[in-house]
Amino acid sequence: MAYAAGVDVGSTQTKAIVIDEGGRIAGRALIETGANVVLAANNAYAAALATDGLSEEEVEFVVGTGYGRYRVTFGNIQITEISCHARGAAHMFPETRTVVDMGGQDTKAIRVGAGGQIVDFCMNDKCAAGTGRFLGAAAAALEIPLDELGPTALTARRPVPITTTCTVFAESEILSWLARGKKMEDILLGVHQSIVSRTLALMRRVGIESQVTFTGGVARNIGVVKVLQEALGMPLNVSDESHYMGALGAALFGLDRILASRQPAIPAEARSGA
Repeated sequence: MAYAAGVDVGSTQTKAIVIDEGGRIAGRALIETGANVVLAANNAYAAALATDGLSEEEVEFVVGTGYGRYRVTFGNIQITEISCHARGAAHMFPETRTVVDMGGQDTKAIRVGAGGQIVDFCMNDKCAAGTGRFLGAAAAALEIPLDELGPTALTARRPVPITTTCTVFAESEILSWLARGKKMEDILLGVHQSIVSRTLALMRRVGIESQVTFTGGVARNIGVVKVLQEALGMPLNVSDESHYMGALGAALFGLDRILASRQPAIPAEARSGA
């Protein structure tokens, strides 16, 4: 049994996936990236191997992806996170035609073909207002854990409009609404709606086609999922592996290389038609 691995080094978290020849996930790991990107890649990979008691020698091909993909020093090749998220999404949900990847620092809208190949894509500009970082600013301002943001927002009755387009000023606007007596849950729903509004603008630029698959760390936020579904008027594909989708796609590309290397060589005379 041969194995392939994908290591997705993100701006805030690093994910690693190990798969076997059949595409089954044999190991996974998620850690905070921190300041040392090389160490984060190494530690995530080691933790993923330890999940199933695997050794590095059993892994034939490793693919690095994410913004820190070139820091995966033990990787065989590097592939962009756009291609990897598209490949992972199409593997988990074969009818995927649109992918939304929302991470800590950026959001991408990707339109894919029947085989998961990239048709078109776009991503947010330098501002992180429509990303996980925006949620982090809200959590800090309201002093609540990140994992409580979504459930709390969904209890709102009168969402408060969040107009700032800058994460730096988001905390000030949130505190201003609190000072004016607005409820926390109403402010949070406004934050979620603001994120979804920016995401929809990206999606419309590439064209929204069903099915839509949501990947990245923010896919774990049930508030963003519900608000985006309502805005689209259709359900979203959300997997337990959504946070690992880039690493999964990278591992699948690695598996392609392993299987291709096993194909018998075509004799020269056959190639020339002799």
